Amino acid sequence: MSWGTELWDQFDNLDKHTQWGIDFLERYSKFVKERLDIEQSYAKQLRSLVKKYCPKRSKEEEPRFTSCVSFYSILNELNDYAGQREVVAEEIAHKVYGELMTYSQDLKAERKHHLQEGRKAQQYLDHSWKQMDNSKKKFERECKEAEKCQLTFDRLDNDINATKSEVEKAKAQLYLRTHMADESKNEYAAQLQNFNGEQWKHFNNAIPHIFKNLQDMDERRTVKLGETYRSFAEAERRVIPIVSKCLEGMVSAAKAVNERKDSLIVVESFKSGFDPPGDFPFEDFSQNLSRSGSDGTISNTPKGERDKDGSPAPRSDPKHPTSRTKNKLWLFGKKPKAPSLEDFSHLPPEQRRKRLQQKIDELNRELQKEQDQRDALNKMKDVYEKNPQMGDPISLQPKISETICNMERLRSELHKNETWLSEVEGKHSSRGDRRHSADNHHQAPQGRESPEGSYTDDTSQEHHTPHPRRPSPAQPGNPNPDPHEFDDEFDDDDPLPVIGHCKALYSFGGQNEGTLVMAEDEVLYIIEEDKGDGWTRVRKQSGEEGYVPTSYVEITMEKSSKGAVTYI
Repeated sequence: MSWGTELWDQFDNLDKHTQWGIDFLERYSKFVKERLDIEQSYAKQLRSLVKKYCPKRSKEEEPRFTSCVSFYSILNELNDYAGQREVVAEEIAHKVYGELMTYSQDLKAERKHHLQEGRKAQQYLDHSWKQMDNSKKKFERECKEAEKCQLTFDRLDNDINATKSEVEKAKAQLYLRTHMADESKNEYAAQLQNFNGEQWKHFNNAIPHIFKNLQDMDERRTVKLGETYRSFAEAERRVIPIVSKCLEGMVSAAKAVNERKDSLIVVESFKSGFDPPGDFPFEDFSQNLSRSGSDGTISNTPKGERDKDGSPAPRSDPKHPTSRTKNKLWLFGKKPKAPSLEDFSHLPPEQRRKRLQQKIDELNRELQKEQDQRDALNKMKDVYEKNPQMGDPISLQPKISETICNMERLRSELHKNETWLSEVEGKHSSRGDRRHSADNHHQAPQGRESPEGSYTDDTSQEHHTPHPRRPSPAQPGNPNPDPHEFDDEFDDDDPLPVIGHCKALYSFGGQNEGTLVMAEDEVLYIIEEDKGDGWTRVRKQSGEEGYVPTSYVEITMEKSSKGAVTYI
């Protein structure tokens, strides 16, 4: 349906309609702008919320409870979700609002141009009509004047009293007016023909062309609105997969909350390693009182505190270890503060062992860095010796000497801390043996003591399963000799402690001896770190142990690392 043929006489209405179309477009643009502002504000508020509740401490100081870790994971997912809201806002700003504003300006300019052309055509047609109308009116006047002259001539010609000169003058006037009427007639006919031609062109060429342009412009506006509606929805739909992953991550974080593991972390964090205080002995202050056997009095001394011959138990020695347990009764009171010492002797045995283990791990890492730096400097020195133009090898000697001194200092500190750790572990083991013998004496061996001093009630771990040696690395290499090679054997009677957990990134067949089969996304417990050969020792939830490639898993180590005493 063409506007030019159907609406040839509706120029004013089409003017109003196209103006309404532009107004509607601008109204929709305003809606998109307000929607964009809401989206940007929402994303900004989400970012601020995440920043407000994100941990402000270092990761090492953060609690390792699964509930806390899951909450921080949810915050990370929420931060990613806020990023997707920002993506939506950016898409709407560029592909919807920006295009609408540009198109609105172009549309206004195009409409103005078409309407100006229509008004010009109408003005030209009006001008032609005025010329034709003026010639018509002139022709009408000339005809009336000619008629008057004709009447005057006829009257004088029939009047016998009229002179010949008057008749001739009337005749000449009639001729003149008749001639002028003929000229006006010809001019009117020409103007009429010209106007009819211009009017035909106006309503058959100019107006249809202009109206067609207006129709095309209005239809493009409608199409543009439809495209922006679609772009508006696509901006939301494109982020749905990532938003779904964020929500799935939140659900996974919620599922990762483990109340038993949190309880074990509490035990690991606050376990002192002290034995519970024993029974206080009865102190009989009536021993020095002389009593006659006939006075009928009965000794208040309990039987358990008497000797076999009936004599009362001896007075307890204030230096006896049980007397010192008074200083350890911190259950309902505040634990006395002690000054921080280098060997952490101010801490309870278990906490001291963990802190020493952490210190040893840090020193090992620093020592490894210094060794790597020394090796790199030595390689550079060799290169300089072979290629003097690249540098002076003597210039590296001070740095090499400094690195060696640092290594010696770190080794000294490492030896000192290892000595302290061995002392703590020796005392801990002896205390565990005493506890174990006491348990056997009381006939209640419900659990057994782990190598680290903790207990487990899982009787299924009592049997010993021989384990194979560590498999050969997946890729050939020359690893540094490991001073703890005896740790590579599965020859311990007790299970190794859990020092972290990992998630399988890929499936692993475990075809070699000593390896463990794992499925993708399976969660395993780490019981021994990678010693540089590319393999990590893990344990399944079923209790099965073995080695898996380190590059196949995503590892999360516990804070206390080797000092952990959690068993699965």
